Amino acid sequence: MNRLSRLLLVPILPVIATACAPDPGGEYDVVVRNGTIYDGTGSDPYVGSVAIDGDRIVAVGEIGNATGHTEIDATGLAVAPGFVNMLSWATDSLIVDGRSQGDIRQGVTLEVFGEGVSYGPLNDAMKAAFVDGWVADAGGEAQVRAMLGLADDAPIEVPWTTLGEYLDFLAGKGIAPNVASFVGATTVRIHEIGYDNRPPSDEELERMVDLVRQAMREGALGIGSSLIYAPAFYANTSELIALNRAAAEYGGMYISHMRSEGNRLLEAIRELITIAREAGVPAEIYHLKAAGQDNWGKLNEAIAMVEAARAEGLRLTADMYTYTAGSTGLDAAMPPWVQEGGYDDWAKRLQDPAIRARVKEEMTTPTDEWENLMLAAGAEGTLLVGFRNQDLRAAYTGKTLAVVAAERGSDPADTAMDLVVEDGTRVQVVYFLMSEDNLERQMRLPWVSFGSDAGSMAPELPFTLTSTHPRAYGNFARLLGRYVRDRQVIALQEAVRKLTSLPATNLGLEARGRLAEGFFADLAIFDPGAISDHATYEDPHQYSTGMVHVLVNGALVLHDGEHTGATPGRVLHGPGWSGDTE
Repeated sequence: MNRLSRLLLVPILPVIATACAPDPGGEYDVVVRNGTIYDGTGSDPYVGSVAIDGDRIVAVGEIGNATGHTEIDATGLAVAPGFVNMLSWATDSLIVDGRSQGDIRQGVTLEVFGEGVSYGPLNDAMKAAFVDGWVADAGGEAQVRAMLGLADDAPIEVPWTTLGEYLDFLAGKGIAPNVASFVGATTVRIHEIGYDNRPPSDEELERMVDLVRQAMREGALGIGSSLIYAPAFYANTSELIALNRAAAEYGGMYISHMRSEGNRLLEAIRELITIAREAGVPAEIYHLKAAGQDNWGKLNEAIAMVEAARAEGLRLTADMYTYTAGSTGLDAAMPPWVQEGGYDDWAKRLQDPAIRARVKEEMTTPTDEWENLMLAAGAEGTLLVGFRNQDLRAAYTGKTLAVVAAERGSDPADTAMDLVVEDGTRVQVVYFLMSEDNLERQMRLPWVSFGSDAGSMAPELPFTLTSTHPRAYGNFARLLGRYVRDRQVIALQEAVRKLTSLPATNLGLEARGRLAEGFFADLAIFDPGAISDHATYEDPHQYSTGMVHVLVNGALVLHDGEHTGATPGRVLHGPGWSGDTE
């Protein structure tokens, strides 16, 4: 699209100057000139410029004759704060490739981790499990040494123990986006209890609480949980309240993949509200949804419950992704009791005929006792996308469970159990669960932000060894293209607010999420008439297009649509951080 075409898509609005304009004859590190400013607050856009010195914005609006060492002509382009990915699984992908190509090319400048599992605190057994998983996934020790930056003959060890050390490791390795993390409720449980299905003793719970306090002092944003999965499923409400009370001491929040998003959606929201109220913390629902067609009608009541709690004074929010299918493993198709003890015990049980018969019956029987995503989606709505076993990968990637079961002359439940055993993993799948109407209803809610629930990849090795969900490449571009421009579900300035100042404020981040004097210079500059997602379920490894320039902490990481190779990303800390200020 040429510049004239872009101009026709942007309303002609007056230039608005900031209260403190720069020296009209000054020279700055970067000047972004004549763009349409979406400042992150949801206010109407206007044509203006942005001046940047070092890692900070020094002025927005009218900048007179000021010049920049680097000049960016943003005529006809939207200039916005960098986007916040509220649910990122770039924990490993950033170790492999710090450029964060998939998300940077959509304007994401902050990856937020910690959906139940965080990369610290770790004990020796957890570290050994990390190494085993890396070696199996990467295809050998040489690849893992390269990933971690180790010498050819160096022992493979996890080079961190605490959550703060992991985040510092990422930043020290070199990453394009900023990173932040919640501490995982699952992680501190495994640290002290392992994979047992039981409540912690008083002593174990106190140690878990101490681990939370340590993580909060290291900059964790709060507590993250993922309660449909073993061993998180085994935690009761009082355990979660205790952990969140510790986070509350440091100003942290609670964010949860709730105990149910389907048959017991309303009960799960009630539990989240109880935890927030009893622990005295703000709370957020991870990837808000009503999963399974039988549950689509529950969304209105779910929204009403959240808004009633907000009216009461509780700080409740939610995030979502922009697809009608989610992605997780075949563990979400099997009862949590069979998974007690971790993968090895789970796989061993699945080879016992008597246990298999019980599991199969529970997999195929509707229940409110646990979240059965295969039953909610149907075998024909369960797409197989992630295998470790190369033969399984070649034969079944991109096929539904129903098709694979037919090919193997088996039924879906037995096939799912067999695949978990044969692959040595939970097997990554895509579940088609949600309604498009509900998706658009959620986007209109003023308290909903966005997260991909995926890594940040590139269409190259090693990422292309397996398939993925298209949200890994398209979640944010899809919002701005399909839902804002094409379907006009929400206005562009509101979408930008939901991607920037709303999540930054919810997370308690200082000087992030707005284009304003003194704020950090994280910018996403894009063509609103051209931004589009291209990743599909059949071919997910495709970059989105239309993002033209991205700056992180004042440094250009995307220029004219191409990655510069710059890695200026930093660790962003929560309110309890005891270190020095940025």
